[in-house]
Amino acid sequence: MWSSVLVETLVRMGVTYAVVSPGSRSTPIAFALAQHPGLEAIPVLDERSAAFFALGLARQYLRPVVLLCTSGTAGANYYPAIIEAHESGAPLIVITADRPPEMRNCASGQTIDQQGLFGHFVNFYHELAVPEASEELLKYLRQTVAHACTRTSVPYIGPVHLNAPFRDPLVPTPDGSTEAFSARIDWPQFFAHIAPAPAVEQITKAPQFLNDVHGLIVAGPAQPRDPASYAASVGEIARKLGWPILTDALSPARNYSHMIANQVTTYDSILRNPTTAERLKPEIILCLGGWPTSKVLRAWLQSSNAPIYLVTGRPDNRDGLHGSTRHLPISMRALIASLPEATAPNGYGQMWRSYEASARALIDTKLEAELDFFEPKAAWLLARHLPEETPLYIASSMPVRDMEYVWPAQSRRIRPFFNRGANGIDGTLSTAIGVAHDNRSSVLLTGDLALLHDSNGFLLHRKLRGSLTIVLINNNGGGIFEHLPVAQFDPIFEEFFATPQQVDFSSISAAHGVEYTMIQDWSHFRDLIANLPISGIRLLEIQTNRKNDAAVRKQLFAEASQFGEFTDHPF
Repeated sequence: MWSSVLVETLVRMGVTYAVVSPGSRSTPIAFALAQHPGLEAIPVLDERSAAFFALGLARQYLRPVVLLCTSGTAGANYYPAIIEAHESGAPLIVITADRPPEMRNCASGQTIDQQGLFGHFVNFYHELAVPEASEELLKYLRQTVAHACTRTSVPYIGPVHLNAPFRDPLVPTPDGSTEAFSARIDWPQFFAHIAPAPAVEQITKAPQFLNDVHGLIVAGPAQPRDPASYAASVGEIARKLGWPILTDALSPARNYSHMIANQVTTYDSILRNPTTAERLKPEIILCLGGWPTSKVLRAWLQSSNAPIYLVTGRPDNRDGLHGSTRHLPISMRALIASLPEATAPNGYGQMWRSYEASARALIDTKLEAELDFFEPKAAWLLARHLPEETPLYIASSMPVRDMEYVWPAQSRRIRPFFNRGANGIDGTLSTAIGVAHDNRSSVLLTGDLALLHDSNGFLLHRKLRGSLTIVLINNNGGGIFEHLPVAQFDPIFEEFFATPQQVDFSSISAAHGVEYTMIQDWSHFRDLIANLPISGIRLLEIQTNRKNDAAVRKQLFAEASQFGEFTDHPF
């Protein structure tokens, strides 16, 4: 009865998915979740994979997803996903079952100290009372669980943690102890007031931005519930200010170019030229969402010494650049209402657009002509050939950077998903499957090490309702390290940083019943990504040369940055 009240409250608060890690102490809640018709309970064996799968579901729907495990070290395996959910803003309700107080600190089996297990990485923590057939305690349970659901979005989106102790017996064997008690309670009235909390939006007045200055908009990474509405708001802000807008590859903006004119997407290459970077320094910066992915852009923003206005709904410190940043806790709608109408385009925006046209033309021409397997071309082709509105999960490390380098502004409404709160490769496959579950046919762009790090995610294959195509860039190691100074220090570099592997991905696929294809050429790849399956997991492997690709990338950046040396701008 206790667990049924808990689960009924969750459902009435808007929860529709629960991911359950098998175990004994969590039995009462597992039964209540499995039997409730208002939600789908999905069992997942590996706790780390389960947590990232739940994170993917929460990322897709931006609604709280329940994550349940037994006592002991099970909850500790949730930690990486909890950290990511906190840092990037994903609503998880983590319930760790526990032994009752009298069984703690006495070497009882499968018992650890679970108090505050996730530290400050949760918005709210509470240990529930040990269950009793008491109306007052059931009211306490109802209100506490409802409050925990609310705290997944207040003061900002993130995870919460409930520790739930249970005494034996755990299985739901009728013993006649609660029937008479339950019959006395008016259950419809008991739950009548429980409903999802309305969205909280801070609305304040924005400063008076001027459109006759060298102002710059940076649209950083964002995963909004409604990408089209978000892109429309970004486009309206850019239109009213008349400022050039630099759009991150992880922002929906790049995929809604029909709503946002004159986007700049090649800034990472453009700003590698010191002369151009100095010429383009802004007088004021408006950053929407998170800080951009590009390290080159972040360093340039930091060195500009221009005042930065950071628009984010989060009240905590999000200024990783430690610049002259003013936090604007304002809704996009309120910001738009506060902005003046642009009078006329100024030369600063025209200068950015000129550089963008030149750099984009060079990058596109080079990639079009590239016949050999070159890692960034996979991302470039995905932008052109994926079906419209495809959910695309991008792994950290090199895939997200290749997206940043080559993904153009286009109108295919591709929806990017990512775990960039802590920027780790943890749970890559499991999160992508969570994004794909009950969604349209989806794609994961990943490297070999990120996929191997979460290979237990393949155990979710039979749980997936939908389709996930994995685009695997196999460069036999960690390609991102080839771009760092440590790459000069062989032989230690190759063994301890690049960490090459010799795994046969066709064998891994066969072991899990996953369809596998080795890509033969770019034409073969284009055909496969243009026609996504409607069910199951499919792995497309592209084998590349890590060291050669690093050298070609650097050459491409160098060529794309040189337009600033000889372009005569009259602005």
